[in-house]
Amino acid sequence: MRFVNTACALLLLSSGLQYASGASDTTSAWPLQGNNLQDQIQWDHYSIIINGERLFLFGGEMHPFRLPVPELWEDVLQKVKAMGMRMISIYTHWGFHAPTPDQVDFDTGAHNLTRFFEMAKEVGLYVLVRPGPYINGELNAGGLALWSTTGAYGELRSNGSAFTEAWTPYQTGIAKLVRPFQLTDGGTVIMYQLENEYGEQWKNVEAKTPNPKAVSYMEKLKENAIENGIVVPSVHNAPNANGRPWSKDYDTVGAGGDVDIYGLDSYPQCWSCVTEECGNNILPFAVSNYHDHFQLVSPNQPSFMPEFQGGAMSPWLSPAGGCAERTGTEFVSFYYRDNIAQRITILNLYMIYGGTNWGWLAAPFLGSSYDYGAAISEDRNIGSKYYEIKNLGLFTRAADELAYTDRLGTGTNYTNNTNVFTTELRNPKTGARFYVLRHATTSSSSEETFAINVTTSVGSFYVPRVAPCPKLVGHEGKIFVADFHFGKHTLYYATTEVLTYSVIDGKTTLVLWTPIGIPGEFYLKGAKKGTLASSSRGQTAVFDKRDNGVVVGFTQREGATVLEFDNDVRVVLVDRETAYQTWVPALTKDPKVPVDKTAIVVGPRLVRSASVQGNTISVTGDSNNTADIEVFTSSRVSTIKWNDKQLRTTKTKYGTLKASLQAPVKFSVPKFGSWKSQDSLPEKVVGYSDNGPAWVIANHTTTPSATKGTVPYLFSDEYGFHTGIKLWRGQFSGESGATGVYLNIQGGTAHSWSTFLNGQFLGSYTGDPTVAASNATLPFANATIFTSQTNVLFVMHDDTGHDQLSAALNPRGILNATLLSSNSSTSPKFTLWKLAGTAGGSDPNRSTLDPIRSHYNEGGLFADRLGWHLPGFDDSNWSNTSTSPAQGFNGPTVRFYRTFLPLDVPSSLDAAFAFKFTPIDTSNLNYRAFLYVNGYQYGRYYPSIASENVFPVPAGVLNHGGNNVIGLAVWAQTERGAKVDVELVTRYAVESSFESRFDGKYLQPGWTAERLAYV
Repeated sequence: MRFVNTACALLLLSSGLQYASGASDTTSAWPLQGNNLQDQIQWDHYSIIINGERLFLFGGEMHPFRLPVPELWEDVLQKVKAMGMRMISIYTHWGFHAPTPDQVDFDTGAHNLTRFFEMAKEVGLYVLVRPGPYINGELNAGGLALWSTTGAYGELRSNGSAFTEAWTPYQTGIAKLVRPFQLTDGGTVIMYQLENEYGEQWKNVEAKTPNPKAVSYMEKLKENAIENGIVVPSVHNAPNANGRPWSKDYDTVGAGGDVDIYGLDSYPQCWSCVTEECGNNILPFAVSNYHDHFQLVSPNQPSFMPEFQGGAMSPWLSPAGGCAERTGTEFVSFYYRDNIAQRITILNLYMIYGGTNWGWLAAPFLGSSYDYGAAISEDRNIGSKYYEIKNLGLFTRAADELAYTDRLGTGTNYTNNTNVFTTELRNPKTGARFYVLRHATTSSSSEETFAINVTTSVGSFYVPRVAPCPKLVGHEGKIFVADFHFGKHTLYYATTEVLTYSVIDGKTTLVLWTPIGIPGEFYLKGAKKGTLASSSRGQTAVFDKRDNGVVVGFTQREGATVLEFDNDVRVVLVDRETAYQTWVPALTKDPKVPVDKTAIVVGPRLVRSASVQGNTISVTGDSNNTADIEVFTSSRVSTIKWNDKQLRTTKTKYGTLKASLQAPVKFSVPKFGSWKSQDSLPEKVVGYSDNGPAWVIANHTTTPSATKGTVPYLFSDEYGFHTGIKLWRGQFSGESGATGVYLNIQGGTAHSWSTFLNGQFLGSYTGDPTVAASNATLPFANATIFTSQTNVLFVMHDDTGHDQLSAALNPRGILNATLLSSNSSTSPKFTLWKLAGTAGGSDPNRSTLDPIRSHYNEGGLFADRLGWHLPGFDDSNWSNTSTSPAQGFNGPTVRFYRTFLPLDVPSSLDAAFAFKFTPIDTSNLNYRAFLYVNGYQYGRYYPSIASENVFPVPAGVLNHGGNNVIGLAVWAQTERGAKVDVELVTRYAVESSFESRFDGKYLQPGWTAERLAYV
């Protein structure tokens, strides 16, 4: 029966726009590009071309060093693959891999990037490698080696010989490591970035006046990469649209330093949860004109975004839990489709998985979390944002015609509703068209009903024809297709979105998705008849026979409805939530994922992989409750295996397989054992000896730093101590007449410090999230000054990290320490300064006693140096077993708590846990607490500074099948002491093929007697 929806038909007639002529189609020839180092990866104006095949590359960023458990990298990679992405992008971290100028570590623990590249190949993901030397990433010194920040290596990120000598071992090492994993050597690395957000090519951008120093620096990086075997295309990411750096197309003057493919970063809703950091012009859902920028700067290259906003960081002043809602499902639906409308064909989201700033990895303005509001959360969980990206990712992977399009037009004249803005893309080879729709006023969230003029191979006309009109609802984008080719078939048009398609046994299954209650329509070429093979929730459809095929109209209901046609096409109609649970696992490791090497699985929380052996399809994934599973696969398959368990399987009349999944087993979180505690600040007391190897004499009378201070210079990096808490002991004579001290300490924003004279508390600076250097005058009136023995001023301060960009050279430590006197005729002086920091830090050949966890893990606390936080430390002689952190202590000091936590997570589960801190007395928040789990510092709780109080700890750091050593260093900064409660909470527990219970002991080296020397 032919049925025309009266309401939409009247709307079309009243508009006078029943039919419209199509836009003209003119295309220009664009040259094919290469780099003369290999011929497997090429590119042009439209897209990247791998082994002769154009690809739309959708990818996301993760940082292996922010998840220091290689076993968990595979989990993240599998989740990225499952969401339809073809690419993973990574920073590699110079500072993490190069603890000293003479050491580069790519082998131990989380330093072992060989494992990462092997996993990426096994999972089937292309890789973009971004090794810096500078990577920013909201990291301590932007990822530069911390030893390079003293000033001794001259200007950072420049062509100076000292800086070049500094980065060469690392850049050489990472290039050699990557070399065998390039596509040209059978791996999956396809691009290699030089530097990061370095927009310094031009002294004058418009005049194209080169900056020789910057050009020389980039040339040296490029030369190093090529000399060490990098042949894949070089790329760069401009920090904004103003600088136009390093594009061969824009560099018409031969300035040099250019990369093969230019990229642009963009964060339209601000990279920070504190939007003031991005200025006052952040407008909700505002869009930028990327299309014209790429036409100006890199017209012969694919439009490439190495970093497009995937979330936002949470600095100290952020709301509790960050601001994930700002870049949630509406952001995804709107902005990522708008990028497609602007012909972006290489789109990388920063971040897809953020991870943790464990230890002292972070820049000064961040705490421990780098969740970033990413699609895969800090604890590796997934939710609606992940699924919304997956809906688009599966489409971009299947829609190969999208990689080769011209933009034919934009405007409000494509529909009969001027509140709807449309962009028309057309594939010049196949004629396929993509209509990207959004609100004309981008800030609008109104409900807009419309009909759209589409141009097809059978004419130009307004649709829908038989269904009610579609709608834009809220902040969303849509992509409608015309002359869309899938397998051997064609959709003349669709007013619903394509999720994916798969070619199985030579027949094609197409999945279309529409929100519940929203009408949809499609016109299938070549079909004469269609039927409802299954109906979910009473789903109906109208089949209208036309000369060239069948038009199908419907209003979407919940669930999946299967339509069958007489031309070997099966169409599955799903709502948004069902689309979220629809997966297209690859039956191949090829990152391209050919459509005839896939299955379609509907129902589970996550599908990681699938393979077919004989009559069985083995599917792996996650489930969090009882659920039905339906599999579209080869007709020869009759049985489903789920995570190696054979399911009771039935076959439907339309050829799919169905079964049921069971809920995961129950698991309860255990309680901590009894706590032991010990004072961890003996350095403040009279009679403490600072003559051991933990202490170095701070006696530099000159400094390479441009910053000057009191002499001797008390800049901790110059003495080998780069991270965390530093301890200073300044000696002076009682006969000097000192009556007080002036201190100016620079530790980065949110730093703090406490000061004692001869064991007596003078005061603390408790920190400010906006202050990087603090000063105070501290009188000695209430302290005892010895006249017959040396007086010791003890200063404890924490460095929250080094600044970024050129400000990484800002020193950390005491800028000014001046003794004061009430007698103008005397000038008291310190006679000696000593400094303690990370155990082993002063040894130029070591930097730390713990290379696995790295020099970023520890500071100079007594507990750190002696290894109280480590497995295997013997605390049997600690007598205090009655005091827990919640009971707390009085007075300004540091107390270290230890306990044990047994875990017995069932082997069938993937679980995640976090440590939650709660202040006992909210009127006293002037303390800081540092969480240690099996030796890893995995949380910095600063209740007076930030709202962050929940710290996820990954499996491998936390043993899911055994005992765990839990440590807590609590630094009370006032006489009131500190009381804080700590509990373990479950973040999630799902039945999974990925088991979070594994042996991670190799990542947890234990205590050694060497620590005893560092008292």
